[in-house]
Amino acid sequence: MTQNADESAVSEMAHAYTPGLKVKRVETIRKIRKLPIKGDVLIKNGDKVDFRTIVAETMIPGEPHVVKASVKLGVTPELLKEYLIKYEGDKVEQGERICGFNAFFGLWKNWVESPIDGYIETVSHATGQIILREEPVPISVEAYIPGEVIEVMEGEGAVIVTRGAIVQGVFGVGGETQGEIKVLAENPQDHLTADDITPDCNGKVVIGGALATRDALHRAADVGVAGLVVGGIRDTDLEDLLGYEVGVAVTGQEEIGLTLIITEGFGEMAMNPRTLELLSEFEGEMAAINGTTQIRAGVIRPEIIIPHGKYAAQEAEEELAGGMKAGTPIRVIREPYFGALGIVVGLPVELQRVESESMVRVVEIELEGGERVVVPRANVEIIET
Repeated sequence: MTQNADESAVSEMAHAYTPGLKVKRVETIRKIRKLPIKGDVLIKNGDKVDFRTIVAETMIPGEPHVVKASVKLGVTPELLKEYLIKYEGDKVEQGERICGFNAFFGLWKNWVESPIDGYIETVSHATGQIILREEPVPISVEAYIPGEVIEVMEGEGAVIVTRGAIVQGVFGVGGETQGEIKVLAENPQDHLTADDITPDCNGKVVIGGALATRDALHRAADVGVAGLVVGGIRDTDLEDLLGYEVGVAVTGQEEIGLTLIITEGFGEMAMNPRTLELLSEFEGEMAAINGTTQIRAGVIRPEIIIPHGKYAAQEAEEELAGGMKAGTPIRVIREPYFGALGIVVGLPVELQRVESESMVRVVEIELEGGERVVVPRANVEIIET
């Protein structure tokens, strides 16, 4: 009986797994680059692409505008056709007459003008409405990372693969961009101030330490920093930068002049030494950075990807698949220890009751300061190295 219990405990430790933030020097990275609607794919299998290579392009239909033409003219819908000046498919300019009339030698006028630049999409003689549509908007999808095309999705996009380093953060804002890595932190506890952001940071991915001050955030945007990566920021400073309170929806569409990623959490949070060490190792290299974050279903992490050809001997290295076990470095992702780093020291097999009165699986952690705590396994994530 004792032997079976021990075997069960060993098995439980071997298979417990919590997906976590990646901090990896070398990994195979695959990216799906896809249009929001059908379009034209401009590359083929086996092609080599760079950061800014256009993968696919299409045209997004412009916004529609409904004009109640018959009502404005004071006629029945079926009579609207008699007063048309412009017809379906015709291009129009804002303020241009699209229907109407002059009567009594010009003493009685009634004209309907186009509210937009665009074209007439439909004229309804049943409702008396004219639908105009703005000009189509061209959009394209870039490769985002340099690499090789391994799959083409007809009319949609492609899958690109590369080898490189990857660092994931806990939260970010701003979309995809690229830039040369510039490290301004000498140690994980450093604060990044406005004085640290100099004109030569323009177009760079700047790496800070434990905190970027409010003035540093604004200075980075003013200088034209492509990306800013720090351990933490104050939530009030982020709201000041954005101009509004951050919600729980997906981020990444913010237009603040730069992409911002925090690697540890909100507040003054010393950057994980492994993260700073890895990013410092690749100073001067080009990186792709994306602040898009989704923290609910379908988790999306902000990321820094550094394509490189180093460490060829590790190309065949297997992905981390062992999951949590004693000694695994982890980060706590919920209160009361949110953002704390530590290592796993125990994985009890039995379910334990937590404050919510739920019975859950837990993990025993030794925090960096030496304190040992027990938290639900759902409250931690592995730091992959």
